[in-house]
Amino acid sequence: MPEMYFSVRWPDNSTSDCYSPSLVVKDYLEVGRAYPLAEFVERSRIALNIGSERVREKYGYACSSAMDQLGRIERDAERFVQQEDAQVVIESLSSLN
Repeated sequence: MPEMYFSVRWPDNSTSDCYSPSLVVKDYLEVGRAYPLAEFVERSRIALNIGSERVREKYGYACSSAMDQLGRIERDAERFVQQEDAQVVIESLSSLN
């Protein structure tokens, strides 16, 4: 399956490199765009769940790496939930396949 990596910049200007088992993430996140925190988390949740299901369809099991990534995104986002107007910027999207 084609994998995709995406880099995000959090509201405190820290960055995270993220993984998706599928190119579907490019349908939900746009490079250079700033997303409100909750919207970013929801878009990531949708994309990573779709990616995991694509792995299940192909190999018969869900992608634990996608679910681990979603957990990291959700934990990182918790740091900013009290911050008004918190935005997450998509720095890059890249595919290795």
